[in-house]
Amino acid sequence: MKTLTRVAFLLLILGLLSACGSYPVDQGPALIVDPGVDPEAWALVPAGEFLYGQFDHEVLIDYDYQIMITEVTNQQFADYLNEALTAGTIKIVDNEIVGYYHGDEFNAYRHEFEIAAGDWAHYPLEAEGLRVSLVGDQFVVREGYENHPVTNVTWFGAEAYCEYQGGRLPTDHEWEKAARGTDGLAFPWGNEISEENANFYSSKDPFELYHGRIGDTTPVGFYNGDSYDGYPTIDSPSPFGLYDVAGNVEEWSGSVHKYEHYRYLHGGSKAYAGYDLRIWVTGNVSPYYFSPSIGFRCAADSN
Repeated sequence: MKTLTRVAFLLLILGLLSACGSYPVDQGPALIVDPGVDPEAWALVPAGEFLYGQFDHEVLIDYDYQIMITEVTNQQFADYLNEALTAGTIKIVDNEIVGYYHGDEFNAYRHEFEIAAGDWAHYPLEAEGLRVSLVGDQFVVREGYENHPVTNVTWFGAEAYCEYQGGRLPTDHEWEKAARGTDGLAFPWGNEISEENANFYSSKDPFELYHGRIGDTTPVGFYNGDSYDGYPTIDSPSPFGLYDVAGNVEEWSGSVHKYEHYRYLHGGSKAYAGYDLRIWVTGNVSPYYFSPSIGFRCAADSN
C-alpha cells in the first residue's frame, strides 16, 4: 500500500472555507504521492491498422513511432524552461514565455485565423494556478506538484518542448492509436469506466477536495493498481502501456488541419464527466489558448 503525506493545516483551512461556501482560487495538494511510474519512459507503437473514431474507421499508420508513457510533468517542464532560457530558444516578454514558430499555411478560410511566422506565447508567468513559476532567475515547481502533469502550456509551448527534446507532438491518429490500441476500445482499458480508472469530474479521488467540484490533477501514473491509504485504483494503462490518456488533463495533438487554425485536444480531463473520457471524444481550441486542465505528451519517430 502506498502512503500519503497529508497537509493537515491546509485541509483544516479548506474545510472552513467550504463550510462558508467559499472556494479558494488555487487550492494546494492535499497529499503527496509517488506512483512509481517513470515519466522518462516511452512506448513503441508498431506500424499497422487500427480502428479510429466513434464509428471505428480503419486507419493505417504505416510506420513505427514512439510516445511518452506519461504526460509531461511539472518538473520536466521546469527543467526544460531553465535549459531553453539559457540556450536562448525561448525568452520572456511581457510576463510570458515566448518562442519562435514557423507559421501555418493561410487560406483566409471562414474558420481560419492567420498564424504567421514569429514569436508566439508558450507559457504565462502570472496566470492563476501555475505550478511552475519563475523565482529569481530559475523556474521552480510548487512543492508537491513535481510529478503532476504540467498545465497552462499553449500548443506552441507544447510543440516547442517536444522539439527541444528531439520529438514532436503526436498527430491525431498517432495519439488515438496509442491510447485505445487497435481493437476500437472506448477507453484505454476497455469499454466501461469506474471511479478507480481515471481522474474525472466527481470521481472522488483523494485529490478532489470538494465533492461535486472540479478537482485537482493527480500524479502521472496514479491509476496503476496500487492503493493509497485505503483508496484503491485499477491498473488502467492503454494497450501500449500509456497512463492517463483518459482523464487528468486533456492533451494537445500536433496535427495542423488545413483551412482552420484550431488544434485538437484528446482524452478528457479532471473537468469532464466520465463518459466524455471515451477516446474518440475531442475538443478544439486556438493554439495560443492555455488552461489548468490541458497538458501534453510527446511522440517521436522510431529509431
